[in-house]
Amino acid sequence: MRAAWRVAQVRAAEEALMKTLPGGALMQRAAAGLARRCAQTLPKVYGSRVLLLVGPGNNGGDALYAGAFLARRGAHVSALVLDPSRVHTGALAALQAAGGVVGSSFAGGFDLVVDGILGIGGRGGLREPVASRVADVAGALRGTPVIAVDVPSGVDADTGAVTGMAIHADITVTFGVLKPGLLVGAGAVHSGLVELVDIGLTPFLTGDPACYVPDAADVAAWWPRPTADDNKYSRGVVGVATGSDEYPGAAVLSVAGALAGPAGLVRYAGGAAPLVRTQHPTVIASDRVADAGRVQAWTCGSGMGTDERAYAELRTVLGAPVPACLDASALTLLVDARMADWLRDRDAPTVVTPHDGEFQRLAGGAPGDDRMAAAAHLAERIDCVVLLKGNRTIVATPDGRVYVNPTGTPALATGGTGDVLAGLLGSLLAAGLPAEQAAVGAAFTHGLAGRLAATTGPVTAADVATHLREAVSTLHP
Repeated sequence: MRAAWRVAQVRAAEEALMKTLPGGALMQRAAAGLARRCAQTLPKVYGSRVLLLVGPGNNGGDALYAGAFLARRGAHVSALVLDPSRVHTGALAALQAAGGVVGSSFAGGFDLVVDGILGIGGRGGLREPVASRVADVAGALRGTPVIAVDVPSGVDADTGAVTGMAIHADITVTFGVLKPGLLVGAGAVHSGLVELVDIGLTPFLTGDPACYVPDAADVAAWWPRPTADDNKYSRGVVGVATGSDEYPGAAVLSVAGALAGPAGLVRYAGGAAPLVRTQHPTVIASDRVADAGRVQAWTCGSGMGTDERAYAELRTVLGAPVPACLDASALTLLVDARMADWLRDRDAPTVVTPHDGEFQRLAGGAPGDDRMAAAAHLAERIDCVVLLKGNRTIVATPDGRVYVNPTGTPALATGGTGDVLAGLLGSLLAAGLPAEQAAVGAAFTHGLAGRLAATTGPVTAADVATHLREAVSTLHP
């Protein structure tokens, strides 16, 4: 599993590594990796035109040294130095010795722009007069590929916050380790494709990572698979308490999500029982949680409403000594003071799955710019795993671990897709996965299903439910 590290940890590791290397060697490693990616992006290196946007210090130095590599291979490299008084003089001399051109403005088209303005130490958006100059360049070179050095300028490397003008990169070449700001929030959008260049930093890192990024192999290793000795009960029975007369579709969608998971049997309890029986004949459907029978986990809340009946059903779910996934209406009910003790007194694991509005009601404030820290704080406060939905869904545990899901897609931003996710998550809990693995696995696979559905056109929640089985099958072809 990949990990991302905070700026302070990266800085400390860089200092420790540099003590073992000749002077300038670390920057040369970074620049060589950057130049290689630039060369791969260009149609051809010889004769191509490359513009370097050069800021102060090491980030600008990386760009200049990479430009020198490209210039020696026949590229026409121009450097727009935004603060000549603070430029990396050694790297600037290397570019000029290789035939690169340094100036204050350039006309004509370019094949590639390299953003070396601000590095991982930058805070806030680009400031004037740099912001205006960069805006002019961006306007003149609209459509030209942009490669960012380590992190797009204007993106907070620790949080992904973008609080002012920032570079939109097509590719970000980051050095040593991933940074959280490339993975979450607006920073993930500004970073484009992220490529990691190994510069030998890993052995010198200390402390825990800021977050983890699962891949398909991780999720596949966790995913429960039936054995020859299994039956429908031993594979896990998931209870789904969702939907209502007003929102019957939520029941159908959440049950579909549960059926795509590894549990062997789905029991439904709620006001949409007749429709569920029609749409999903393998499901055992009843009207109330108390009548559903024995289950190993519950998914509760999607489309359930917030009336007294819904309150009583949620109270019954929380009183059951089994893991629970709480979504949508259940999260609204949790804000009720009467429900706080029920959640606090649970011994079994609980996963809550808020979008931003639901998170604000639960936490008393919006996630803000630092979504990872906000999710982690709420998880600790309510002693639950928190799955904070978004383009890059975040899973945070009560003991401080944070995961960022890499498979998110804007196609999932449509009504009902969260119902499918909640059903799948409950199925994973019923099959015996620990809460954090169930949440991470559900988010990862749900994202895959969204991507698969998007290949055929506009996406509905029903499309996501349909493609969920295909997404699961990709984990174990």
